Parts: sequence; C-alpha cells; structure tokens
Amino acid sequence: MKVLCVFGKHQYGEPSRGLGTEYAAFVPALTNLGHDVVHFETWNRTRYPDYGQLNQALLSTVERERPDVMLAVQLNYEIWIETLVAIKDEGRTATICWTTDDSWKYREVSRFIGGFYHAMATTYEEALRLYQRDEIRNVLLTQWAANSAYLRAPFPARECRREVTFVGEAHGNRKQRIEDLRNRGIRVSCFGYGWPAGPVPSQRIPQIMRESVVSLNFANSKGRNQIKARTFEVPGAGGVLLTEYAPGMEKCYVLGKEIETFEGTEALEQKIRHFLTHPEERDRIATAGFERTARDHTYEMRMKAALDFALRARAGAGPTAPKTPGPTFEKALQAHRLTRMLKLFHMLFVGPSIAIWGKARGPRAARRLIFELSWRLLGKRTFTASGWPGRLFPEQ
Repeated sequence: MKVLCVFGKHQYGEPSRGLGTEYAAFVPALTNLGHDVVHFETWNRTRYPDYGQLNQALLSTVERERPDVMLAVQLNYEIWIETLVAIKDEGRTATICWTTDDSWKYREVSRFIGGFYHAMATTYEEALRLYQRDEIRNVLLTQWAANSAYLRAPFPARECRREVTFVGEAHGNRKQRIEDLRNRGIRVSCFGYGWPAGPVPSQRIPQIMRESVVSLNFANSKGRNQIKARTFEVPGAGGVLLTEYAPGMEKCYVLGKEIETFEGTEALEQKIRHFLTHPEERDRIATAGFERTARDHTYEMRMKAALDFALRARAGAGPTAPKTPGPTFEKALQAHRLTRMLKLFHMLFVGPSIAIWGKARGPRAARRLIFELSWRLLGKRTFTASGWPGRLFPEQ
C-alpha cells in the first residue's frame, strides 16, 4: 500500500530544532509494515513562496503518486480546506489527520478541519465528546508510542552514566522547574532546543535515556496535562520514566510498577532521591516498563490501526460529492492573492509588532495575533485559501 505522509521533517519546520517526532517515528514504522512511503513537506516555509504553491504541489503529488492513504499532521492552516475537499471528493485516497495537542488545539484547529478528512486521530480522550458534539465522525482515539528501532533492554542503575536527565525543548515553565530542582540539590542534565547543551540528534536521545538513572518528563500544555511521546520513548529505550501525571496514563502503564508519576516539585524531588538511593527498585521498574512498551506501545501498532481506520472510514463514506457548490481550485488560488488592502493591513500590524518585540519576534507575534482573531471571528474560513493568516504571512 502507498502512504503519503504530509507533515514536516523537522520540528516546526526548522532544521536547527532536529527531526520532528512524526517524521522520525511514523515514516520508519510505515516502512517496517511494508508500505511504500512518500513524504511531502508542509512545515518548512522555505520550500514554497506561499501557501498557494504549497497546496498546488500537494494536489499534484496526490495525482502523481495515487496514494491509498494520506496521513497528515496539520500545524494550523497550511493545508487548505479546498485542497482537502478536492482529495476527499476524488474518492481514491483515504485521508486521516493525526492531531497533536487537542487539549487546547481542538478549539483552534481540529474542529474546523475535522469534517474535511475521512478520519481524525486524537491522543486526547476528552476531545472525543467535542468531536461528537460538533458532528465530526470517524475519530480514532490513539496514543503516541516508542520507535521500535530504539527498543533496548535497560542498563542496571550502577552502569548508568548520568543520574537525572531531561530531553525536550526549554519552553513554558520548564526552565523554572529545572532550576527549582537544582536549587534543591538535584543535578539535572538537560538536552534540547533552548538549553545550553542545545538539540541532540534524534538517534542519540534513546541512548541518553538508557544511560540515565532517571529520565524526567513534563506533561504541561496550554490546556490540561496530556500524555506526550516521551511517556513511551523513555521506557522503550530502557530508561526509567518519572513523569508529571496526565489523565489516562494508567490505561497505558501500571503506575508505580512500569513508570512513575509525580505532581508538584516536592513530590518530584522525593521520588528522584528515592530512585537514586534504591537502585534495585529502579531496575525493576525499568525492566517492567520496557517489556510493556515493547509488547503494547510501538509505532507499528499505532500506524496499522490508523491506516485501517482511515480505509474503513473512506469505505463507509461511499461516493462523495460537495454538499454545496464550491469554488474550483483555480478560484481558490485567486482568493489567496494578497490585495492592496491586506498589504496595508499587514504593514499596520507588523510595524508596531517589530517596534515592540524586534525584527525576529515581531512578525511572528503579529501572525499569532491575526490567527487568534481569525479563528475566533471567522472560524473555518481561517483554514481556506481566503484565510487572512495564510495570505498575510506566507513565509511563516
């Protein structure tokens, strides 16, 4: 079967941030399942001068490759609704969108694009009622997983080179939380974008986890805590996971026996010290967590379920046709053009933003503001060719 993967190769489309979780995990898993995998880049904004050319190229790729399934991960409005309708209505390719961060992103993105895919996949259980409320059908509850290429039996604690590590970006309150631990005498080595050590190659991350007595994970998000990919990657790599609790973790692992959770800095400190002084217990959890991950939580399992779900959703949809007459794709391209009024609007927003936040952050801040206003006021139009954020900020 041929699978077209439509997402970025690198985190947020920026090579300096290293390989993205989706590319590093989904593509190898699909290949291991025996599928013919084609990747289409949608996050790196240097590939196309505007979103019109990106969407034209995506449609051309679908026509040329004739994939059985298109597996997409949308950041926000990079794939137009008109493009999704054209692919879905053609009827040959089953389309499924793997959503990220639905705890907060559902209201900003997923609810507007969900009805234009054959199927949606969410890792956030509470989003299921939201999809149902908004009459978005064919929603698969799935979860992140471990890359089978990096499954390794654990080292005993006495052979670990590092005591406590954290691998992940230094965003949100993570710097403060790490600083709080260090002020309590806990030595934590941090790796990733925003830390002094910087990003590390994706193939090094499992080794860091395996060589650590304890690997930390923070489940914080803009919304409620949610399960992250690290939840599975650490035990899969042979490490011991000490993670901030998120709803649903107990459905994936036996807490306290296969992974350990914490809530609050004081509890985190106590559990770190406990693992450092009780190596036998640490080793038992490492082994149990690894065995559970290898048995139940690999990306091959997740990808097979997602593809099967997408194909069933397409089959259940039957012959498709637009509910109401819509513009041809050529008209969509016309609607995407930047008018003089929008050019003036762009100047009025970007100029003050640069004055406040500087040349690097200013345009991004202006784009974010326009996006926040657009999805609140214009809803799904934000994700069409005529949406203002994509027209005003083609480079971001």
